[in-house]
Amino acid sequence: MDKKVIILLLFLLVAALVFVAVEFQKDKNVKLEGVEIKDYQGQKLSSVNDFRENSIKGPQNINISNYKLEVTGLVQNPRNYTYDEVLNHTSYEKVVKLSCVEGWDVTILWQGLLVSDLLKDAKPLPTGTVVIFYAYDNYTTSFPIDYLYNKQILLAYKMNNVTIPPERGFPFQLVAESKWGYKWIKWITKIEVSNNTDYKGYWESRGYSNIGDLNQNFLGG
Repeated sequence: MDKKVIILLLFLLVAALVFVAVEFQKDKNVKLEGVEIKDYQGQKLSSVNDFRENSIKGPQNINISNYKLEVTGLVQNPRNYTYDEVLNHTSYEKVVKLSCVEGWDVTILWQGLLVSDLLKDAKPLPTGTVVIFYAYDNYTTSFPIDYLYNKQILLAYKMNNVTIPPERGFPFQLVAESKWGYKWIKWITKIEVSNNTDYKGYWESRGYSNIGDLNQNFLGG
């Protein structure tokens, strides 16, 4: 077969695959509660639909009527919050970019409460130096407790002015600023204060960096 014909056929095949992928993605657009904003204070925002689905077990659907957020571990005052009780904390907004190790990123306006406010309620013991986050799909990751305080890390319940949909982590998504996307845990059900500085979460136990800083290689370390 003529080389030009082969190249043309390959081009048409690639074009067809791209078309199918785009049409499939249209069908998979996330349903939103409210109207998503496109910019914030002059800064252009990515869409809720610009994310790629790469969770370990697919999107999770949590029944909010019996949902509890557990704050436990090395604390004086362990708590079990309902969804509304979590939302009753002071709310903050912040535009933060999520960068995935797969090479894509999104810039989103996040709204939520400070993780440190939940920790202050629980009163961590002096020995509690690490905070482990647990998700509904059994995903986990951890951070030094100082990072959560010093960076004013948000536990988000809205993105681009709409409630975070199940596909993006409802009811809560951690906005892990300056960290690779695998540290941005979704569908959070438990926050544990620990002294286990060697704890490794789902991807960290599979060779990813436990630190997860954007300015460092995500493999190892």
